[in-house]
Amino acid sequence: MSEDRRLTAVVALAQGMAAAHGSREAWRAAATGACHALDGSFAALSVWERGVGRLRVLVNVGERGAGEAEFPEDESYPVHQFPEITEFLHERWAGGGEPNAWVETAEGPAAGNRPGYVHQRVAALRRRGRGSCVVAPIVLNGRAWGELYVARPADAPVFERADADFATVLASVVAAGIAQAERLEEARRLAFTDALTGLANRRAVDGELDEAIERHRVEGVVVSLVVCDLNGLKHVNDTHGHAVGDRLLERFGSVLSLCGAMLPGTLAARLGGDEFCLLAVGPSADDVVRAAAELCRRAAELELGEGVACGVASTADPIGPVHSARRLFRLADAAQYRAKAVRAAVPVVAGREGPDDPVIRLADQPPRGDGAERRRFRGRGGDAGEGSGGAG
Repeated sequence: MSEDRRLTAVVALAQGMAAAHGSREAWRAAATGACHALDGSFAALSVWERGVGRLRVLVNVGERGAGEAEFPEDESYPVHQFPEITEFLHERWAGGGEPNAWVETAEGPAAGNRPGYVHQRVAALRRRGRGSCVVAPIVLNGRAWGELYVARPADAPVFERADADFATVLASVVAAGIAQAERLEEARRLAFTDALTGLANRRAVDGELDEAIERHRVEGVVVSLVVCDLNGLKHVNDTHGHAVGDRLLERFGSVLSLCGAMLPGTLAARLGGDEFCLLAVGPSADDVVRAAAELCRRAAELELGEGVACGVASTADPIGPVHSARRLFRLADAAQYRAKAVRAAVPVVAGREGPDDPVIRLADQPPRGDGAERRRFRGRGGDAGEGSGGAG
């Protein structure tokens, strides 16, 4: 391959990884870009897991063989089967600097490799009808992270030393792309996670609920929202201090997560301050109400606090058309407000008290602006901001 083609291939690889959304796309872009750059027929990206001593495959691309899924769930190999990995797993390499790529062939170690290797890769090449492969270690922050593997079929030219040198360059580009993807993933996680409880935050709920309402509009899927307010937090903060209040919030977050797990695919979130929610897409309204009832029961058993006021709104109940996230939020919020007002020990469910349901009447009232009624109905395009924040 000419220098110009190699430069073009490096740029394409870097651009592909930079355009990826999430780690999986980045892994696929890395393997696909390297496969094209080295004129391979198959490529894989793997991570070295020190804790369990295994090489775990993250992605396979190209002409995959038997058992080679694109994103395998359990394809991994003991490190002791690959002697060179043991060397690269150390903090430093004997020769100093970055480790270089090497070539293996179906006939045995290629020129330039250490003699005498009886390598599992050779057996794998023969078993899958491949003629040669090049393996390039990937290093992040001065430590071995994993490897890039590219193979050619038996009837293609065998990889040469120049290919291994180029693969070393590609591995450096991949390492930079993985580092960027991991930073972005962490930034996204922090942006959509409540720092205190580890639950999803308001921003995450807004995005998920918008998508859920669109699915409801197009597919008729049931969307249910549980909004709850942890009672007695201010008293705990005032009496025992905010550190104790934070622990109560954390414990309630765990209870919320546990009850949310009763409903497959449910998002558990802290909206801010003492307000939390569950967003369920798919489960029946009755299943959601049962999970909310369990949440009320468990919350009442928490040390300190005074239980929880819980409101439920579901598109499967007689609440009228729900065309926006804001509408469902208003209904669930109004149900929660009523639960708090009547000190209900069980969830209040919008639409289940007949044609003159007080929850629906409350949700349909315009905010008066004098503090006499619940005003902070949420959802994008809502009346006010995100909530109180903090622990009290």
